[in-house]
Amino acid sequence: MSLITSVEQLDALYGQPGKASLVKEADRITPEYRRLIEASPFMALATSGPEGLDCSPRGELGGVVHVEDDRTLMLPDRRGNNRIDSLRNIIRDPRIALLFLIPGSGTTLRVNGRAQLSADAALLARFAVDGKPPRSVMTVAVEAVYFQCSRAVVRAELWNPARHVDSKALPSPGRILAEMSEARVGGEAYDREWPERARKSLW
Repeated sequence: MSLITSVEQLDALYGQPGKASLVKEADRITPEYRRLIEASPFMALATSGPEGLDCSPRGELGGVVHVEDDRTLMLPDRRGNNRIDSLRNIIRDPRIALLFLIPGSGTTLRVNGRAQLSADAALLARFAVDGKPPRSVMTVAVEAVYFQCSRAVVRAELWNPARHVDSKALPSPGRILAEMSEARVGGEAYDREWPERARKSLW
């Protein structure tokens, strides 16, 4: 096995990045990058903390984050399972990375920055949905923004309906929970009750 153990080896293997790969990076949200962010209902949030790494999905119609200004994003934290792995990490290490997806587009957008959390009542009220405010709001100080070309999405045929996987062919959450807990949690009842439970707890 030929392990790569140095940056010099990597540089020799891959060569120099193309000009387009470098000029696309900005230290702020440009007008064109803002359009991509505001079109995205889904992103992956990556954080790092003493216990390790975390990558968590975030989604919301009408834009998953709010662009406050060209160097600031805001992300309301909606209801979930209360593991709050990402939020725990941010408290100890504010560095984060965001990856935005836009349905139907091969272009993705990456944002690196530093985050802080707030439970200010007025701020929470700004992001209330159906009268229900988020538990907290994450404010992201943007440090780098750049788009990623569509090769990964094209290779995966991500938006091709013919390639969509039938969810019935996959193990369900209830089945996974039952297996992991020796049937103490989950099962068919969990899956059956999930749609209504989700409907009541989206916000």
